[in-house]
Amino acid sequence: MIIFRSISEIREKLRHPAVTIGNFDGVHLGHREIFRRVRELARAADGVSVVVTFLPHPLQVVSPGKAVKLITSPGEKEALIEASGIDYLLVIPFDAAFAAIAARDFVQRVLVETLGTEQLVIGYDYAFGRGREGDVTLLRELGERFGYRVELLQPICSGATVYSSTAVRNLVSAGDVEGVLAVLGRHYSLNGTVVHGQQRGRALGFPTANLETDKDLLPAAGVYAVKARIGAQLYDGACNIGTNPTFQNERLSLEVFLFDFQGDLYGREVSLFFLERLRGEQRFPDLEALKAAIAADVARCRSILKDAAIIEYHDGN
Repeated sequence: MIIFRSISEIREKLRHPAVTIGNFDGVHLGHREIFRRVRELARAADGVSVVVTFLPHPLQVVSPGKAVKLITSPGEKEALIEASGIDYLLVIPFDAAFAAIAARDFVQRVLVETLGTEQLVIGYDYAFGRGREGDVTLLRELGERFGYRVELLQPICSGATVYSSTAVRNLVSAGDVEGVLAVLGRHYSLNGTVVHGQQRGRALGFPTANLETDKDLLPAAGVYAVKARIGAQLYDGACNIGTNPTFQNERLSLEVFLFDFQGDLYGREVSLFFLERLRGEQRFPDLEALKAAIAADVARCRSILKDAAIIEYHDGN
């Protein structure tokens, strides 16, 4: 996949491009269906598939008070879009000046004059441009003028749950890492760096790795059965997210106890995949009760993870 990080990097129109535009945070199953359709249209026209997105997320600019928690980092999103088989990704820097551009001007300047869009696919609820005026009605009106075709994809769902970034955020925030699999299409994951902690886990007989992550969206506080990838190796583990109320901490921490791991982890990068939530965070009356609870958690995690496999993003062929 070729990535353009500004409109000015595109020197000439692309070959019969089929294009989609959106934020695509999370690259969930609904987004993947959009990408699949874009690829189909591109192949039928002997052209190329193109995704247009923005950095940072527009809500972080136009509604900073909402503090939207992103499902994917910019790097994760790019990797997931590439895994979808897309040919070109245009990442447009988004700021207040860009937010003020009228949708009509954006369509003419970017979609038509820069990309040469011939087919445009959008999700059922997407709108862009100043005041969100770039809806399907306007896009089709401009399509007749500039010679591109617009296809609107209807909501894609599993039962009563519509695939959406909001649904993913709600599920993860509630700790429902099993339920989110049906919307996200993969196990929720995060990357982190191992840093020094309080060394309490070692004293309790369960040495934990403290992770520092720039992931915006963390699962709810509690204990989780996880798989951890370190380099090329995969380990089973138990992860705790919370403030360690037994020790009356205030700072949120993310700790993972890796089963059957030997070695020094400080400074190493770890990818965590959340498979199941065991329980919420609890305060225990003493250290012995805490040790007993951790031992029970570890035993349960071993049972859960013994025959489990992580589900990662695979191509959308």
